[in-house]
Amino acid sequence: MTTTEQNVTTGSETDLQQKAKDHLWMHFSRQSTLEESGVPVIVKGEGHTIWDSKGKSYFDGLSGLFVVNAGHGRRRLAEVAAKQAEQLAFFPIWSYAHPAAIELADRLADMAPGDLNRVFFSTGGGEAVETAFKLAKYYWKLQGRPTKHKVISRYIAYHGTPQGALAITGIPAMKQMFEPVTPGGFRVPNTNFYRAEEMGAPAGQTEEEFGLWAANRIEEMILMEGPETVAAVFLEPVQNSGGCFPPPKGYFQRVREICDQYDVLLVSDEVICAFGRIGNWFACDTYGYEPDMITCAKAMTSGYSPIGATIVSDRIYEPFRHGDIAFYHGYTFGGHPVSAAVALENLTIFEEEGLNERVREKGPIFKKTLEKLRDLPIVGDVRGDGYFYGIELVKDKATKETFDEAESERLLRGFLSKALFEAGLYCRADDRGDPVVQLAPPLTIGEPEFDEIEQILRGVLSEAWTKL
Repeated sequence: MTTTEQNVTTGSETDLQQKAKDHLWMHFSRQSTLEESGVPVIVKGEGHTIWDSKGKSYFDGLSGLFVVNAGHGRRRLAEVAAKQAEQLAFFPIWSYAHPAAIELADRLADMAPGDLNRVFFSTGGGEAVETAFKLAKYYWKLQGRPTKHKVISRYIAYHGTPQGALAITGIPAMKQMFEPVTPGGFRVPNTNFYRAEEMGAPAGQTEEEFGLWAANRIEEMILMEGPETVAAVFLEPVQNSGGCFPPPKGYFQRVREICDQYDVLLVSDEVICAFGRIGNWFACDTYGYEPDMITCAKAMTSGYSPIGATIVSDRIYEPFRHGDIAFYHGYTFGGHPVSAAVALENLTIFEEEGLNERVREKGPIFKKTLEKLRDLPIVGDVRGDGYFYGIELVKDKATKETFDEAESERLLRGFLSKALFEAGLYCRADDRGDPVVQLAPPLTIGEPEFDEIEQILRGVLSEAWTKL
């Protein structure tokens, strides 16, 4: 082993694997894989590089899980966490407060658009969505309109795993084993322009025309269910699940008009898209719309400590300003002092290093680099925005024919996931919609790293085509 390899190896690899097999239940994973072949154990990160327990390095092309936007190994954030833990490791914000939560709420409100001035803390994105769902229903009850309890989201959209958030999630296979789930969730087409006609859009539309068609399906659903029954629409600025669907020009402006017309709240689910991923603090600013609530988490601390938040407009907060009305909802670790302190320092790093500006400047270069892969017969589409892209894989580029379930299983889990990792790139091979490879690297990288990612993908995808 080299000196670097020795430094990142922690304990016996055999011992770690046995303990994992004996006791670890991994998330969103097939335990049979762990039982049969073990699991990669990641022990160190620095910048955009991670190392496993065997000393091998990898390019973190997914920022952990759309999280480590400022990059790994920021000693400054670790030191802030330690200092805060020494001073005040924990105190709840249930009828009390502490400085870190107060300062972070103030800062987030300053960053958020319009009159989104109130911040309700949680510990993660699913909880932030759950909070927005419950608050939307309660808000309309306080307005004397208790029948407004339904929510609308998009096909294949992922909004979290709590029971309420799962009702908003638009992936049937993720819900079947937990049914009956919380009622009231309804689905409309997403903004996958590559598959527009398959979703029922008229043939020959421009991307902007398709965007208006997709937005109008929200109005259609509101009218079908009845405006007096619909509380909110939940949309990601760039939809993650399915492979990075950016909004066509004019899409969110039309959605905002529809929500205003029918008294429906608009929730911008920015658990992935906030904090620089699309080039601004909040992606709703990138696309020019003002929601009623923003849900966010992940990159608020760049993953150095868990936190989530629901940022709420003055209009929704107004009923809670007076009398004995309270929002009986919360989390023990919401607004945790250590997490809030880390978030404040992380946001300062973003400002000092101009990470939002960096994404706006270099995002188009990243896209152009990835689009070189279109010359491969297996690559059907490259889409996304900022530092967030999906590469859709197809059997036939001319017809856009996709893979059936068995073929997708062999391609993604049987080959691509392992092959990409062995080639030194950690990313996501996903088939919650059509098969895609997803990329969301740290915001600190630039052209040399874009080229490195493209070269690894080119080699592995070319090999994948020969195995079809």
